[in-house]
Parts: sequence; C-alpha cells; structure tokens
Amino acid sequence: MLCLVAVGSLTKTASADPLYPTPDPDAFFTAPADLEARAPGDVVRTRKIDSGPYVGTTGWQIAFRSTNSAGHPIMAATTVLLPNGVRNPPLVSYQALINSLGSKCNPSRSMFNGELQDAVGAMLPVSRGWAISLPDYLGPTVAYGAAKLSGMVTLDSVRAVQRATELGLADSKVAIAGYSGGGMASAWAGALQPTYAPELKLAAVVAGGIPADLEQMALSLGFEPHPGFGLAFAAAMGLEREYPERLPISAQLNEAGRWFREFTHDECRRFLLFHGAFRSAEQLAASKSLMDSPEARAVLRENSLRYFDGVPTAPMYMWQGVYDTLTFFEPVKEVADHYCRAGVPLTFAPYEIAEHMTTAVAGFPDAWNYVEARFRGDPVTTHC
Repeated sequence: MLCLVAVGSLTKTASADPLYPTPDPDAFFTAPADLEARAPGDVVRTRKIDSGPYVGTTGWQIAFRSTNSAGHPIMAATTVLLPNGVRNPPLVSYQALINSLGSKCNPSRSMFNGELQDAVGAMLPVSRGWAISLPDYLGPTVAYGAAKLSGMVTLDSVRAVQRATELGLADSKVAIAGYSGGGMASAWAGALQPTYAPELKLAAVVAGGIPADLEQMALSLGFEPHPGFGLAFAAAMGLEREYPERLPISAQLNEAGRWFREFTHDECRRFLLFHGAFRSAEQLAASKSLMDSPEARAVLRENSLRYFDGVPTAPMYMWQGVYDTLTFFEPVKEVADHYCRAGVPLTFAPYEIAEHMTTAVAGFPDAWNYVEARFRGDPVTTHC
C-alpha cells in the first residue's frame, strides 16, 4: 500500500527534501571512492562473521557494487550462510521481509538484532543443505517500495556471491525466492535477469504474495484510516528516496506528516505497523489531491510488474491468495497470463485464502519443493 500526494509547484525547502536513514556506522558498508569504476556485482570487500543463532552454519558478508533506478552505481551488501559439512551446496538468494526504512532493518543487521520477521523461514534452505544469501535489496537508502531497484540489487548480490572466491560458490546452482516485499524483489529479479544479468543461470525463481500493481494499491488505500497505513506511508517515503526529483512527496506533507516522517524514518516493520495503524493520508497531507500527478503514477507503474514488458526465462513458481486484501490477486494473475503467453516455464498456484501471511505459510512448502526439483535437474513442467 502506498500513500502518494500530488507533485505541485512548491518551493523546495529543507523539510521538503527526502529524509534518508541514518547511515550504518560500520565502515564495511561504506562505498569506496572508485565504486563507479567497478562493474555491477563486483565484490568490494568480504568478511567472515559470527553466524550467531544460525547453528550449523558459517557466515560471510559481501559488499558489492550495484545500480539504482536512475542507473547510478550504489553500494550494496548481502549476508551468506553456508551449511557446515556440505561441499558445493546450491545457493538460494532469499529476499526477506524488510518493509522498513532504517538501515538496522536490513538483513545484514536484522538477522542478528531480532527484527527479521521471517528468520525461521529463511533457515529452511539451510536445513536442506543449501547455502543462503540474504541481500539488503533496498539499497543504501533503504528505498522501500522501489521494486526495480530491489530486482537489480538481488541479481548483483548473486553475481557477488559467485565472484567471492572465499565462499567457493562460483559453480553452484542458483534459485531466487521471496514472499510479499521479498516476492516483489524476487519476481523483478527474474523478469530483469535476461537483460540486466544475462550471464546468470537461474535454476528457479519462486515468488509469492507479490505487490504487482503499486498504482492500484495506492488508489485502494483512499483517505480513510487504515490498519496498514504505516507501511503505506513508509513505501511512499522509500520511493521518494529513490526518485527525489520525480516524487517530492515530503513537499506535500503538513506539520503532522513531517513529524511522522521524522518519527519513522529509521524504523522497522513492527514499529511502522504499530504507530501507523489507523492513521490516514488525510491526517498527514497538506492537500487531498492524492494521486493527481502523472509523474507520480508513472513512477508507480515503472515499479509495477503488471506493466513491465520483460519476461523471465528461468523456471518460475508463483503463488498468490485469491482473496488477499493486501496484495491483490488480479494483477498477479495478469502477470502470470502474460508469462504463459510468452512461453515462460511457469507454475502458478492460486490459494483460496484472504490473509496475506497465511498464504505464505501455505505456499512455501511447495515452493521449496519446486526449487529442490530444479536443483535435482527434474524436467520442468508448466501449469498456468
């Protein structure tokens, strides 16, 4: 869900500029001066880490060069867990639930500070003897909602993991997986791979609960108080961070909106949901002319899989709740139909479920079995 206001001809002030997260103080995440000279996916630095609660694993972090939505180089990072005692494991790039605005919410931090909501689910690949990489796919500004960005960072994270010689995964089979915001990143990675990273060979892409039409989600939110408004507001702030010239949302906030922006700009999913519950765009915006801006709608469409012409070439598994009121079924079904007409080897699994996270629990067992079948080299079938 997104809360967007019209872009007016307002004079920019300091309070109208995007409010970025507090930079991570760890120098490991700092971009080098020569970042622009490096290619997407090039390793900047690596380090071995204490894998903490993830028993039976060896942990690594990799900083690498990626690309933002404007085509500029950015620094990104991923955290890798290798299963102890397993030689040449296949690799799963797991795009975890971030849905946040602070750097402390990225998997490189949230895996160890209690903020990662799907930490248990993320360990399921390791229990099957697979290596797992959890990228900070929202980039250095934690641009929540920037779907195209998340797809590129995901692909570059796979490149970086394969190029990091210390890990020994250069020849591993690779799958990409995620749900909800992580499903959006995974699905975009699959769709972008043929053009952005054509040299990558993906054994599978699995994605569920995909926010496939951000424009529709924004329009559906309306002006009334909503239980999920905190995430909607965060997505608007995240998109402004990624598109500051095209989407100057802060210029349209009233005093309460500017306070809420400051209050939440470094925070994670649970904080955003709790403190944003039953707030509304009408309370925080200086104008009711939401979604009147053609430029705002253009940004939303550019980050909506429904309107992206590119199609995956890797085998793909998608699942979606038919009655999901958070990420709508219709645009995902439209994407699936588009892929099927284009000849994508797709399995699409609708679930007669309304609650968003219940669909994740219901769908992941079959999704992981699909990945395992691809790692075994079983024949790929299509079920549209």
